[in-house]
Amino acid sequence: MFFLIIAFIYSLVGFGGGSSYLAVLAMYSLPYQEIRLTALICNVIVVIGGVYIYNKNNQIDWKKILPLTLISVPMAYLGAILKISKETFFLILGITLIIAALLLWLKTETKNAENISANAEASPFKNGFLGGGIGFLSGLVGIGGGIFLSPLLNLMKWDTPRKIAATSSVFILVNSISGIFGQVSKPSVDMNYLRILILCLAVFIGGQIGSRMSLNWNPLIIKRVTAVLVLVAGINVVIKYW
Repeated sequence: MFFLIIAFIYSLVGFGGGSSYLAVLAMYSLPYQEIRLTALICNVIVVIGGVYIYNKNNQIDWKKILPLTLISVPMAYLGAILKISKETFFLILGITLIIAALLLWLKTETKNAENISANAEASPFKNGFLGGGIGFLSGLVGIGGGIFLSPLLNLMKWDTPRKIAATSSVFILVNSISGIFGQVSKPSVDMNYLRILILCLAVFIGGQIGSRMSLNWNPLIIKRVTAVLVLVAGINVVIKYW
């Protein structure tokens, strides 16, 4: 039920929910390799519905997204294959979630952002650098990176809020897939595939509902709710593994 609710809330703003999946799973004594892989798979299941809906409604500017994802995909793979200890992983995860929550809480001028042209000039170099950095961090901790990308793009007035949400969905999708390849390339550990399947089913239901409702909700309100969820998740992880 937790995963279904998380998927529903996050999908409303184009996110996959990986950060909160990790935080929930961290409360249990599970192999952290399984935790990362589960979060990434759930991410893919949730955002693939969002990508379809956004694309159907012409909210995805593929030309602007390409520089962001071109560098992020290999960097997400590198982050995923990097060997780190369990303690280091959870410490990095907790700190990054707290930072992400603060970024999500920041309010941008939606009125001005809505007037931005969908074809506004954007620096491919800047987008590539931004995407690569977030991609590496995403692969390292096992999330798609949308909770970092979305608030930064809003602060940059990169495009309209709807199109930034759509961009985040695409970004999360490709980086989560890249991270999955990185995770499965490592020596396998014992994993409970039945548990993973059940969780995937839960996020599929929540994600499908949220994705279809995403175009009718106030983005700022949902971002604030998401920020609170991410902050609580980050604090819980830091307290548990500090």
